[in-house]
Amino acid sequence: MDSLSLLANNLANAGTSGFKMDHEFLGVFTSSNAEDPSTGGDLLSGLPVVDKQWTDFSQGILQTTGSPLDIGISGRGFLAVNGPGGTVYTRNGSLRVSPAGDLITGGEGYTLRSVGGATIHVTAGNPISISKDGTVSQNGQTLGQIEIVDFKSTDSLKKMTGAVFQNTDPKNTPVPATNVEVQQGKTEASNVGVPESAMRMVGMMRQFEMLQKAITLNSNMNQKALEEVARIPT
Repeated sequence: MDSLSLLANNLANAGTSGFKMDHEFLGVFTSSNAEDPSTGGDLLSGLPVVDKQWTDFSQGILQTTGSPLDIGISGRGFLAVNGPGGTVYTRNGSLRVSPAGDLITGGEGYTLRSVGGATIHVTAGNPISISKDGTVSQNGQTLGQIEIVDFKSTDSLKKMTGAVFQNTDPKNTPVPATNVEVQQGKTEASNVGVPESAMRMVGMMRQFEMLQKAITLNSNMNQKALEEVARIPT
């Protein structure tokens, strides 16, 4: 069920810009309830179980949109945005202008941070230019540089919703991203392999159905045994 949930979420977000697919991390089921009382051995030795999930942060394909408010990140790094509880991070560069004139994310409406922590205020209706280093200009005037950060380890990044992540480890502080390029008029597609994920889902559903049948068969056998034991001989 955990694997099916992950696969379904990946497929549902296959069209979400900057989305990173999740995978299950499998372990081996261990429990005192799984021991065979007659031999002391493990009845369920080797049975896999989903311990946790991990996120694949590999680069998605940059797709040309032609919109000047769309940006795609080439290389390692995340856009820093102001979430409801503090700074959060995303690679979804589909932006828009808020009624107040700030650049915000298209989906959640989080304000984009500039280097130094301020927001980037633009005039709606006027063309803007975004350079490869993230500098935003309008009418020949520099308005700020988009804050793009990276982490020594992505293990502490917890997915909040869609393509937005929260850093759960205060010691894993963000640093300015290096060897990264901002491309205006493009967005990064999700890195979900739709054909592969669909095939895995079909296989997982078949396994799920087999387990359901096994549980039903075991229940029927237990019920039959109880009926035989409780039957009064005539």
